[in-house]
Amino acid sequence: MAVEPIPAEMLYRACDVSQFAFENTAELGEHAGLVGQERVLDALRFGTGIRRQGYNIFVLGQNGAGKHEAVLRFLSGIALKERAPSDWVYVNNFRTPHKPVALELGAGTGRALKEGMARLVDDLKVTIPSIIESEEYQNRRQSIDEEYQEKQEHAFEELRAKAEVQEIALLRTPAGFALAPVQDGNVLKPDEFNKLPEQERKRIESVIETLQKELAEIIEHVPGWEKEHRQRVRALNREVAEREVKRAMREVRALFEGMTAVAAWLTAVMGDLVENIGMFASGGDAVPEQQRAIVTMQAAMQGRGPDLGASDPFRRYEVNIVVDNSNEARKSGSSKWRAQDIADAGGYIGGGAPIIYEDHPTMANLLGRVEHMPQMGALVTDFTLIKPGSLHRANGGYLLVDALKLLREPLAWEALKRAIRRRKVVIESAGEYMSLISTVTLEPDPIPLDIKIILFGDRYLYYVLSNNDPDFGELFKVAADFEDEIDREPENDLLYACLLASTCRDEGLLPLDRSGVGRVIERSSRQAEDAEKLSTVMRPIVDLLCEADHIARSEAATAISAHHVDEAVDAQIARADRLRERSLEMITRDIVMIDTEGERVGQVNGLSVLSMGSVSFGRPSRITARVRMGLGSARVIDIEREVALGGPIHTKGVLILSGYISGQFLPAIPLSMSASVVFEQSYGGIDGDSASSAELYALISALAEAPIAQGLAVTGSVNQLGEVQAIGGVNDKIEGFFDICMRRGLTGDQGVLIPASNVKHLMLRQDVVDAVERGMFAIYPVEHVEEGVELLMSAPAGIRGADGHFPAGSIYARAEQRLAAFADNQIRFAQRPDDNTPGRKGA
Repeated sequence: MAVEPIPAEMLYRACDVSQFAFENTAELGEHAGLVGQERVLDALRFGTGIRRQGYNIFVLGQNGAGKHEAVLRFLSGIALKERAPSDWVYVNNFRTPHKPVALELGAGTGRALKEGMARLVDDLKVTIPSIIESEEYQNRRQSIDEEYQEKQEHAFEELRAKAEVQEIALLRTPAGFALAPVQDGNVLKPDEFNKLPEQERKRIESVIETLQKELAEIIEHVPGWEKEHRQRVRALNREVAEREVKRAMREVRALFEGMTAVAAWLTAVMGDLVENIGMFASGGDAVPEQQRAIVTMQAAMQGRGPDLGASDPFRRYEVNIVVDNSNEARKSGSSKWRAQDIADAGGYIGGGAPIIYEDHPTMANLLGRVEHMPQMGALVTDFTLIKPGSLHRANGGYLLVDALKLLREPLAWEALKRAIRRRKVVIESAGEYMSLISTVTLEPDPIPLDIKIILFGDRYLYYVLSNNDPDFGELFKVAADFEDEIDREPENDLLYACLLASTCRDEGLLPLDRSGVGRVIERSSRQAEDAEKLSTVMRPIVDLLCEADHIARSEAATAISAHHVDEAVDAQIARADRLRERSLEMITRDIVMIDTEGERVGQVNGLSVLSMGSVSFGRPSRITARVRMGLGSARVIDIEREVALGGPIHTKGVLILSGYISGQFLPAIPLSMSASVVFEQSYGGIDGDSASSAELYALISALAEAPIAQGLAVTGSVNQLGEVQAIGGVNDKIEGFFDICMRRGLTGDQGVLIPASNVKHLMLRQDVVDAVERGMFAIYPVEHVEEGVELLMSAPAGIRGADGHFPAGSIYARAEQRLAAFADNQIRFAQRPDDNTPGRKGA
């Protein structure tokens, strides 16, 4: 049953760079970033292809796996083949201004409408004043004015003539008109009038009373004449304006012929222009400050709220483009594939359907918002201050959002779900939603929503949402689950090289030569903790490439080579190595007690991994066991659990020890053993079962009173059958013990026992491999506890023979003899009279 050490060539799987036909990655083409992600590709094809309600996509996987970049590359390939979606604009609603009208236009035609309306207004600002000043218009206006004046003057002239005949004068005063008696051509003063004979005064008063009634009748007709005059002037202006506005609007109407909604709005524009043609009389000059203040105050008194149109009456004819899918808008799109680059560039990658990445998914950034401006001490708004959200900009395409960022923003998640369910974007204000503000605002028309939402998150968040939000499963029916690892095989090696080539181009890095590619592939395997796998978590790899590029450029190299990658790895470790160094120092100074030479009964070196942030390293821990006679069972006390430092998985591992001892020894006799197992000098929480085999070795050593070689360390979990099972962090654990032995001096008798199933995971440092090759350090693959017992205790564990006994002198024979002695002692103890128990007699 002797176990041979693992050969040095199996401790590190080097990449065969001779398989690559290129000199450096500059010769390789682009890659979509989905190496070995066939399941994800299928999910993305299905999710983007099906156009039904609720089939949005949740992309899940480890952080740093390059999910955003890979999905962006995939989407760009299909988005460019799709047609660009419609433009959307908001325009004034002339009947109800607080409900702006949304118009759908062909892709890129929003600018045409906006520019056409601007030209229209500018044109009318010139032509309307010219027409008003023309001789034809002035003659017609003068004719209307003269007719009005003649009608009014004729009525007053008849009354004046009638009054003169009766010696009464019709006088114009600041207050209007008055009648007064006349004598000898002069108007009588009051005192002169009072001197007249009474009969004469009565006659004059009677005549004045009659004439006063006639004057009142004329004055009553004056408003009617004025109204008629205004109507005729308005009719003249309307006639002139309709003719000119129709002419001016031909160009705009022709651009949007056949578009019913636009045509209806242009008709409303024409009606409003005709009704407000007086605005153009001054050539479009701005409204004076005093008049603007009066208009604002009148609007407020009428309960309409302030109006930005008071300062610029032509603002009502502007066009607010909220979605612009013109080619000019796309020219600012990003050519890079990082999500942040897409967000910084406005979201677009190129033509076709838009791809928008929302980096800050607040409710306002998703749904849009209505902004306000201060005016006369109040906040005012109109349709030109409507700002689009990412749902508007991504309409007809794809919206990418980080789920965690979305959930952190108040009301944003619920707002997004409402938009998806309604299939329309309704601009809502968080302040109004929560009744925090009462500012006058708008109710813009909703815009129909045709979009594919793609959320990004880790698996934990996906399952939390699936289990706790009933809407989530209805709205995000497609899961694209990124593999954390892919098989390391020649085909994938080449694909990975292509991915590295794309990364170098996107990041502006030097290309990798073949040796550099090989070393990065090897580093990816170490990151995956598996020599047969490659890690798909690209963020650490990108960081490594950036640092290797820095080193290569400092040497004026033209490509990144293996030694540049090695230096970058060493530098990363050195920068974060303080904790590991302090841990090693405490062991080498015997502050933390770890033996690496000699033998001890009931004592073994277990291995664990300490992780703090991005730093992780292996560290040995002394595990000790004590046994004594028990009370009719095989009880193993987990001291870590007793003091609430052990986690549930660690506790499970310790309980398995009892199962193994009970099944392995004295099958026909009740066991009477009490044992305690502890991690010495452990002052923090412990969880996991990777030390359960070490704990079992310590327990067997204590039972058999067989010393364990302290130059060996152990890792691996164990089941009740004694099979040693794979664990995580095997490379860090081996290197952690190796570093201690190296500091104290390698003896050639030191090494580590690992599960045989972990051999395929080995990607050890070069100094460890070199030590193994020189025979100064050994790594043993163990499949069963018995193999480990023989290695640690320098004697065979023993196999129960046909006679039911273990071979004499074997470790298990010695352990069983000790357990048998415990059982005998327990029987004798039970049969011994107990003088302290009343009525009890001995056997």
